Amino acid sequence: MSTDRARGPADDDSAGHRAEGARAEVPVGRFSRRARRRDREEQKKGSLLKELPILLVVAFVLALLVKTFLVQAFFIPSGSMETTLHGCTGCTGDRVLVTKPPYWFSDPQPGDIVVFQGPDTWTPEVEVAEPTNWFSSAALFLGRAIGVAPPSEDDYVKRVIATGGQTVLCCDDQGRITVDGQPLDEPYIYQNTPPESRPFGPVTVPEGRLWVMGDHRSASADSRSHVSDQYSGTIAVDDVIGKASVIVWPFSRFTFLDSPDIQPQQVEGAAPQADVVAVAPVLLGLAGAVPVTAWRRRRYG
Repeated sequence: MSTDRARGPADDDSAGHRAEGARAEVPVGRFSRRARRRDREEQKKGSLLKELPILLVVAFVLALLVKTFLVQAFFIPSGSMETTLHGCTGCTGDRVLVTKPPYWFSDPQPGDIVVFQGPDTWTPEVEVAEPTNWFSSAALFLGRAIGVAPPSEDDYVKRVIATGGQTVLCCDDQGRITVDGQPLDEPYIYQNTPPESRPFGPVTVPEGRLWVMGDHRSASADSRSHVSDQYSGTIAVDDVIGKASVIVWPFSRFTFLDSPDIQPQQVEGAAPQADVVAVAPVLLGLAGAVPVTAWRRRRYG
């Protein structure tokens, strides 16, 4: 006896519903996964938008701390330090890293190249249009921090020639500058002034101040040009921003800047600087690692 029976409309309708249900299950699941993926992406975008202001604030604060205490990139604005530092008209101005730690525990020494804030009596070597709104000011601050914007009008870069208590004079019978009666060894001089226009001094540098000069002697408005002011042409040690330590751009001129022993006698207090300079990159790395690590832990933790 056959178990087959004729299929009726009810059977067809049931089979149809099962088929439609089977077909519906696949797109519903697929659409659900897409929706969840889209939700996750939207959440990530929203999270990034919420974190962006915090990251910008952290970056600004970090740049401020690094610029204030560790290192600052500096744009050479003039040709007064040629050819040690390029800044001449028509050439690519050097970008240098100015380090702060070398002067944490000792003062600048003869032969050092320093960036400093000039006294009010000094005439600016470059003219800079200062911003008129907060946004431009912030952009200029960051630009100066990384060395892509011109420095302030009262920022200068020169070489230390004499320190507090020393007497500087020009010239000896060979046209050389002397400090405490001893001629200086200055192999870096570029285009010296004519012998008849070199004489100055003697000037005894007050304690806590420095006598500074540019390497491009014929094109540098340095301490010699301000001998008649109230500071006898000297600058304050406290106004020194840092020591020019390395040329970082253009890359073809990348080099570390040394501090030649320009005076015949060994200057006390100069040796400890090397240890401090060696620690500076470690401190800088730690300063940069803290906010980055915190951000990554928050994002992926």
